Amino acid sequence: MTSAAAESSNALAPHEARAIIARHSKSFSLAALLLGPSLRDAASGLYAYCRRADDAVDLVAPELAAGRVAQLAAELDEVYAGRALADPVLVAFQRLVFERNIPREYPEALLDGFRMDASGARYETCADLYRYCWCVAGSVGAMMCHVMGVRRQSAVRHGAHLGMAMQLTNICRDVAEDWQRGRLYLPRELAPELEPGSAEFPARSRAVAARAVKRLLAEAERLYCSGDRGLPSLALRSRLAVATARNVYSSIGQQILARDADVLAGRAYVSGVDKLWHVARAGGRSLLISADVPRFRAAALNVPLRFPEDVLPL
Repeated sequence: MTSAAAESSNALAPHEARAIIARHSKSFSLAALLLGPSLRDAASGLYAYCRRADDAVDLVAPELAAGRVAQLAAELDEVYAGRALADPVLVAFQRLVFERNIPREYPEALLDGFRMDASGARYETCADLYRYCWCVAGSVGAMMCHVMGVRRQSAVRHGAHLGMAMQLTNICRDVAEDWQRGRLYLPRELAPELEPGSAEFPARSRAVAARAVKRLLAEAERLYCSGDRGLPSLALRSRLAVATARNVYSSIGQQILARDADVLAGRAYVSGVDKLWHVARAGGRSLLISADVPRFRAAALNVPLRFPEDVLPL
């Protein structure tokens, strides 16, 4: 890919991209700090694009959300056509697209996930929820593989699985908060009694929700294990950053389970001290892996993942 527009000087400044990730996600901000400067800026630029797109849909009235997704799709056309862009976040993302050879299928999948949210989709089965998780998070994990570089093509699948695991963890953490916004991501096959409508999550349904959350966290653990299998395909600093993010997110799931998956027990989070412990664990694991892998050399990633055939079964 080549593009004169991707060379625009109107791109988001690195410190602005880092500020966006620091403002919205302390966990991802910590992981980004562990990358070298060049990769940190690239990862922050990708995060800024995903955050901008998410906010465009989430922070408007429900009746406007579909129109915002259509606008995002038109912008994506401009990005991949290599046209000059005014928005600094889009300029930075366009540069990444051409420099890192990011397939259009991935940001298109991201927008498909936003369309599901805009339509108020209710998921019937776990398989339906997997598709949503692929769209809004697995696709981002795949894009991150292009940003960081991986040793082999097969590692992209593991990166997608890690993103999906994190999304399932978010879903389990935010059941009560999502309910207040009129959303429920727990599949009907796991919680047929639940249907959003009341302003507050019904206390009588805690046990039903807890069973569903436990099942989804078990699914997330399988995805985390797949993500772990991709760690040897990363360079050392990328491996450290990814392993840290993985440890922090999976520990959120462990906290939820420690509360017997009670969705009304308050938001689970990881303290600063615990995050440092997870960094240390990730560092030790990364060094052990380094002893068994050759010098890093990124593979050419020319075949985008397809869902579901390249992503499922786990």
